[in-house]
Amino acid sequence: MDQGEAILILGPSGCGKSTLTLCLNGLIPHTIGGEMTGQVLIAGRSTRETSVGELARQVGIVFQDPESQFCTLTVEDEVAFGLENLGLPQGRMGERIEAALAQVGLAGEQATRLDRLSGGMKQRLALACLLAMQPQILVLDEPTSNLDPQGSREFFPTLEGLRRHRTILIIEHKLDELIHLVDRVLILSPEGKILAQGEPRQVFADEALRLEEYGIWLPQVAELALRLGITPLPLMVDEAAAALAGRPYDSRAVMPERTTGKPPGKPAIEVKDLDFTYPNGTVALRGASLTVAEGDFFALLGPNGSGKTTLANLVINILRPPPGRVRVLGHDVTEMSIYELTQAVGYVFQNPEHQFVADTVYDEMAYSLRARGVEEEAIRERVEPLLAGFGLMPYARINPFALSQGQKRRLSVATMLVVGQRILILDEPTFGQDRLTARRLMERLQALNAVGVTVIIITHDMRLVAEYARQVAVLLDGRVVYQGPAKDLYHDEELLGRTNLAPPPLYELSRRLKERGAPAFPDLMTVDEFCLVFGNEGAHASF
Repeated sequence: MDQGEAILILGPSGCGKSTLTLCLNGLIPHTIGGEMTGQVLIAGRSTRETSVGELARQVGIVFQDPESQFCTLTVEDEVAFGLENLGLPQGRMGERIEAALAQVGLAGEQATRLDRLSGGMKQRLALACLLAMQPQILVLDEPTSNLDPQGSREFFPTLEGLRRHRTILIIEHKLDELIHLVDRVLILSPEGKILAQGEPRQVFADEALRLEEYGIWLPQVAELALRLGITPLPLMVDEAAAALAGRPYDSRAVMPERTTGKPPGKPAIEVKDLDFTYPNGTVALRGASLTVAEGDFFALLGPNGSGKTTLANLVINILRPPPGRVRVLGHDVTEMSIYELTQAVGYVFQNPEHQFVADTVYDEMAYSLRARGVEEEAIRERVEPLLAGFGLMPYARINPFALSQGQKRRLSVATMLVVGQRILILDEPTFGQDRLTARRLMERLQALNAVGVTVIIITHDMRLVAEYARQVAVLLDGRVVYQGPAKDLYHDEELLGRTNLAPPPLYELSRRLKERGAPAFPDLMTVDEFCLVFGNEGAHASF
């Protein structure tokens, strides 16, 4: 890596991206066990011969799971912790702390307890801790994974300012927002070997078939261009709009409105005038009301801290709602037993580690079935196909905590699918997944939905919403401010602005084409919709 260079690392889940980052600050080989050959040089010094403390002055890492690096109780103390370890005089800390928190949108949160932060706010705090220490090399492992779309859009320009004086190495899948900052892309194979590296446009064009085979994310406009055979390969919306402007299209070929296998029926979940305040006085929900029909594929959206996860926890009675405010399949959740509720609703936590209870991956999958008295042979018949389908069979006998973050997420989803509940609620289901495993996971949910299972996803991934969700609800300040089709939401620019949401890149491409002389061009959101309108005759039709 050259000084001032921004490098993007891509590869399938479990290929070693995060392991590579741990080699850069000396955690491997000094702290994490294993066998390491070769060497890593930071500013000319071998990481083998340099302590982790010394390397921390040069290399700062934000881990995929921000909670794994927190040491204190409050926001201010957490940022100060790293500065104290660097020996920064106390009189200079306040200015550094304020500046770092302001950069990530946490100004004024110095006294907030860490256990009261939302997942997205914790991610912002981890970034602030890194920025305050001002290392010369920034290593960011999925730094925006828990940020809402607006938070991501605000963070990437921050990187643009930082890269003038620092080297940045980033693992990220929100490529459409990031790709203009990247000087070089490094592609890892499933075995952890370097598959390709170089200028992004050239690598994506030259390696398209292997990227598809390994399920590696591309900018969405590049994926579309490969499907349509557009050269040179566009990476950004403006480039794609210029390439498609004037190209013949058939506006009548738009895909019909998304429907499920069975028409949505009576309410699966009803929430009415729900309020909730945490013991510390934080008001999470204010008269929230929504209805999710049986058999729907539903997305719950909103900015960080808007109450999405709180609402889900009240639905499954982790947090206790007032009587009469939440009903599941027609029953008041406060009157349902734990067994009845878990038999009806499966829930995947935002942090998969919060739900692991067994010592092996197989036993984690089998746990709920054993608790229900299912025979071992029947358990094996249910568990093994799911392990195979989620690419987890080779890890069946290892501890769940030893998996990569992407593998942990797949396991957390698989453990919910094994029981066969009528309602599934998944908090950021594709977090940490490569393109192939994310697609397989969502297709499995689609197949369940087609036979009547109600699927609810809590997500910041607007591309995911565009491709799969039938209905969406948007939370803001604890209130449901919108419920309806996603496409109608994207038309409401004022609401999008208030809720920190953004349409997927291809919806924005539709609007740019209208501005370029195609006023009748339809509002499209997915690659498949564009291919229907323009035709799909490119060399890489598998994309």
